Amino acid sequence: QVQLVESGGGLVQPGGSLRLSCAASGLPLVYYTIGWFRQAPGKEREGVSCIRNGDGSTYYTDSVKGRFTISRDNAKNTVYLQMNSLKPEDTAVYYCAADLVCRDNRPPHHASYWGQGTQVTVSS
Repeated sequence: QVQLVESGGGLVQPGGSLRLSCAASGLPLVYYTIGWFRQAPGKEREGVSCIRNGDGSTYYTDSVKGRFTISRDNAKNTVYLQMNSLKPEDTAVYYCAADLVCRDNRPPHHASYWGQGTQVTVSS
């Protein structure tokens, strides 16, 4: 059974940082492209970032470029999203996903596996 479990969300002040983790079981992440999505209240879910298997190349949506960093630890079967300089508009439920389409010119999409999500709230 495949499980993706996110952790690391919480309440942070604007300008602060959080690191999200996504631990996988039943799925060796080394073989899959992995990504992070988010969904804010009243908005559609959007792809934030992804990292490809193989060459480890990455994609970031424009609104998070220079602030967020995606990484993976294949030995721990875990993917991370380091979020710095957080803004109130980053407030959302963040989901990790695996086995998805990750291109250079558009956000990640068409994921096969999803975590349950973790809440990130940026507020003073």
